[in-house]
Amino acid sequence: MTAIKHALQRDIFTPNDERLLSIVNVCKAGKKKKNCFLCATVTTERPVQVRVVKVKKSDKGDFYKRQMAWELRDLAEVDAKDASKENPEFDLHFEKVYRWVASSTAEKNSFISCIWKLNQRYLRKKVEFVNVSSQLLEESVPSGESQSVAGGDEDALDDYQELNAREEQDIEGMMEVCEYAISNAEAFAEKLSKELQVLDGANIHSIMASEKQVNILMQLLDEALSEVDTIKGKMSSYEEMLQSVKEQMDQISQSNRLIQISNTNNGKLLDEIQFLVNYMDLSKGHIRALQEGDLSSSKGIEACINASEALLQCMNVALRPGHEKLMAVKQQQHLFTELRDTFARRLTNHLNNVFVHQGHDQSSVLSQHMAELTLPKHSPLHRDLLRYAKLMEWLKNTQREKYEGLSRTYVDYMTRLYEREIKDFFEVAKIKMAGTAKEGKGNKFGLHGSSGKLTGSTSSLNKLAVQGSSSRRSQSSSLLDMGNMSASDLDVADRTKFDKIFEQVLSELEPLCLAEQDFISKFFKLQQHPTLAQGEVEESDGGVPSRQPPPGEYRHFISSTEKDMVRLMMNKVFQSIETELNSLIALGDKIDSFHSLYMLVKMSHHVWTAENVDPASYLSTTLGNVLVTVKRNFDKCISGQIRQMEEVKISKKSKVGILPFVAGFEEFAELAETIFRNAERRGDLDKAYVKLIRAVFMNVEKVANESQKTPCDVVMMENFHHIFSTLSHLKISCLETERRESKHKYTDHLQSYVINSLGQPLEKLNHFFEGVEARVAQGVREDEVSYQLAFNKQELRKVIKEYPGKEVKKGLDNLYKKVDKHLCEEESLLQVVWHSMQDEFIRQYKHFEGLIGRCYPGSGITMEFTIGDMLEYFSSIAQSH
Repeated sequence: MTAIKHALQRDIFTPNDERLLSIVNVCKAGKKKKNCFLCATVTTERPVQVRVVKVKKSDKGDFYKRQMAWELRDLAEVDAKDASKENPEFDLHFEKVYRWVASSTAEKNSFISCIWKLNQRYLRKKVEFVNVSSQLLEESVPSGESQSVAGGDEDALDDYQELNAREEQDIEGMMEVCEYAISNAEAFAEKLSKELQVLDGANIHSIMASEKQVNILMQLLDEALSEVDTIKGKMSSYEEMLQSVKEQMDQISQSNRLIQISNTNNGKLLDEIQFLVNYMDLSKGHIRALQEGDLSSSKGIEACINASEALLQCMNVALRPGHEKLMAVKQQQHLFTELRDTFARRLTNHLNNVFVHQGHDQSSVLSQHMAELTLPKHSPLHRDLLRYAKLMEWLKNTQREKYEGLSRTYVDYMTRLYEREIKDFFEVAKIKMAGTAKEGKGNKFGLHGSSGKLTGSTSSLNKLAVQGSSSRRSQSSSLLDMGNMSASDLDVADRTKFDKIFEQVLSELEPLCLAEQDFISKFFKLQQHPTLAQGEVEESDGGVPSRQPPPGEYRHFISSTEKDMVRLMMNKVFQSIETELNSLIALGDKIDSFHSLYMLVKMSHHVWTAENVDPASYLSTTLGNVLVTVKRNFDKCISGQIRQMEEVKISKKSKVGILPFVAGFEEFAELAETIFRNAERRGDLDKAYVKLIRAVFMNVEKVANESQKTPCDVVMMENFHHIFSTLSHLKISCLETERRESKHKYTDHLQSYVINSLGQPLEKLNHFFEGVEARVAQGVREDEVSYQLAFNKQELRKVIKEYPGKEVKKGLDNLYKKVDKHLCEEESLLQVVWHSMQDEFIRQYKHFEGLIGRCYPGSGITMEFTIGDMLEYFSSIAQSH
């Protein structure tokens, strides 16, 4: 094992500057016995690195090669398997567990002992040893093989030195001279021992021969010692001299240090005094402005603003620790407090007087705006008061109670002023609206009313069929003239005038509210940065310590609170606006329910404009609330129209014609399209359209089914034709489905009416051929029908002879007159119906001829008249009428 260790040290570890300390011959547990060596090594250079190296014999020769190496610091655990029994197996826990079987238990113990010592010296006991005998884990190293394998204790590890090149050459030369050195090591060792004795004797003789030189050397040493004593004495004298100099220098250094401390203290004191003088000194001019400044002139206001800002800056200076104990500082703070209270009192009294006088001055202007529908402008008052905005901000930061008192005073005076102005303004608006309504009623009674024109026409036409009270007859007679152009034009003019009045009202209110809210925000500083929290300071631009803004959450809370204050003040100042607007809207709706269409469009536009300017403004909120009322009135108007459609009654003695609510829907749609052109609330109108048209469809069918004088198909045909024409003309996109449906219903009922009417002029012929078709349907062959007793050729000729051309023309003439009585003149559908009847008659004629040809072949039977005759009959009848 020693020869292997020497060979490994020479071939593998010396080239890598490593020393081999321990070696064990192992093989992997549970596998084929492939032997290898585990070596414990350290590097020769510092810092020392300890490794466990796996060395394996090469398959191609007798030399060894390095296969794998682990750092000892990566070793977590050494498991010897059994501490009491001899067991060659052991495990090394690196990144994974390696299981080994040593060639002998002694080699395993020697290797584990070496690992333990390396762990103790280099890794500070990092590796854990499990199932290892306590005898191996001792500082001292046992004798024998373990001593030689492990390389001794720690000193032995350090004393080990390998041979250098010269020593190796000398040993090799000696071994060459003594050829038996390899074969007879004892003889070689004895020879070397003899030669060493010879060399020792020669050295002793040489030392004895040099005794004289030793005596001379000792004499020189004695002389050197005496010189050293002399120099030592001189050094002692020098040291005493330097000691006195040191004491003097220490005294000078102490004096300089005291002087430096005094200078430092004086500088700090000067800084403190300079700080107090610079930041807590208020000029006499500022004091005079605060005590006696003129608050009515622009120059005086500017001086007061500068003085108040300087005072606030002095009061907000962050004093350093201990300043508040100085008497001068206490006196100055007392002075600042008195100046603040005095100026706040003067400012509050002055602004109270300004509010009172401005309120009285504005009251005198009200009479000038009575004749016109305009509101007084308060911009002069706002302009005068905004000069005090910075002083109000100062008051807000210093005297919150006085600031809030001024706010309440302003709100109280302005509330009374605005209440008078707004009340008078709305009175003028109501008078103008009422005047418009009276003019309309004076010209044509019944054109205006709580239910509007559409409702009036529907209601009156409903009551034409009911012989009732005189009031109903009055409404009926008045509404018989609704087709009169002058009345219609007057109605449109009245509504247009109402629209202008309502627009004027909103246009006057909007700038008034926005201007007042803007003034309140600026004058009372309700949308600026919030006041500073006490005790928080920051350096301003001029280097003056001042208070810092509060943190973000608190600032957001203050900001939202101030927005609420603006909203509360605006609600108080303009508390009458919403009530007056609702009253005006109720009056307009009472005059004419169609006014709700105008108001919905105008109010929606103004709400949209206000929300674009400021969604949270008082104006936006108020107009939004009023818009809800307008929308409710609009929905009520639509519901009223539908309800009156359902209540309509028709006369039993006259033909129906175009139903009043169908004509009314046309008027409503034309009016609504004019009003809602480019409006923001188009969706509300579209929903109303759908509700109305569905109600129209349903009630047209209801009236048609109840009609006794006019056929159901005629009522449906004429009214759906009118609806189709209206929707095609207006091109309302949301009613495109209803437009197609109305056309389909019109076409179906036209065809139904034509078919039902044509059965009367050739009634017997129709019955005869219906019997022929019935026999064919029962299975009789067509060419055998002529053998049926009731349908033979003689019966056919008899029936045909009853309808000569003259009789057919006479029957068609009677049919034309009857159709003329059924149809109304408004729709002009007579020629359309007559042409459809012509086409249907020709179709039936061809059908009869076809049946004669198939069922009576070769009989030579034909009709008494031809298609040409029929065309001439239809044409001449139409021209004669």
